[in-house]
Amino acid sequence: MGSIYLIRHGQASFGADNYDKLSDIGIRQAEVVGEYLAQLGVTLDRCISGDLQRQQHTATSALSKLHSAGIAVPDHEINAAFNEFDADAVVRALLPGILQDEPEALDIMRNAAQHRAEFQRLFSLLIMRWVSGEYDIAGLQSWSAFVEQVQGGLQGLLDSAQSKQNIAVFTSGGTITALLHLITGLPVAAAFELNWQIVNTSLSCLKFRGNSVQLASFNSHAHLQLLKAPQLITYR
Repeated sequence: MGSIYLIRHGQASFGADNYDKLSDIGIRQAEVVGEYLAQLGVTLDRCISGDLQRQQHTATSALSKLHSAGIAVPDHEINAAFNEFDADAVVRALLPGILQDEPEALDIMRNAAQHRAEFQRLFSLLIMRWVSGEYDIAGLQSWSAFVEQVQGGLQGLLDSAQSKQNIAVFTSGGTITALLHLITGLPVAAAFELNWQIVNTSLSCLKFRGNSVQLASFNSHAHLQLLKAPQLITYR
């Protein structure tokens, strides 16, 4: 069977003007996952990322560590099907609908870094509205459309994959959640409960044979735990 390693990007710059840029911790996380793959002796046949900056930077940083360890690395492919959904657009579109019940929501969402717990609560509320399909808004990508995007990316990957290949996909938490939902049949709400637990640069592994795909492991972050540096274990 072949293996697809789903690797979440490193920590983004939460609360900064450019969220899509890796933080210093995110860069280190990306290097560590590359070092870990090298220690395991994993040889990648293909490496794909979405086109978001944080996904690409995580991929190139990890590949550089594999290369430094003397392991041949494949070309870095870009496929926007593995992009994250536009969380900012979801928040902007659905936030007005909760202001009557959550009058402080606008201030909390604008100053997320100072209100992390409340931000997460409100963000979860908005995401659950989005995935329900009951609040679809013209011009905003729906949850079902996002799932179709991710499904298309996976199918394209399977169609072009060769037997027993090792493929790395550097992507995001929402994309991994959509794949969990598609592959395991896990209800969307339950899948998003797992989403909040996905660690930056964690590895989830899919096994495939032809078009048949199974989840082999989820959210492994032993590469970070082994360093005994709690600051490297992050979720956003």
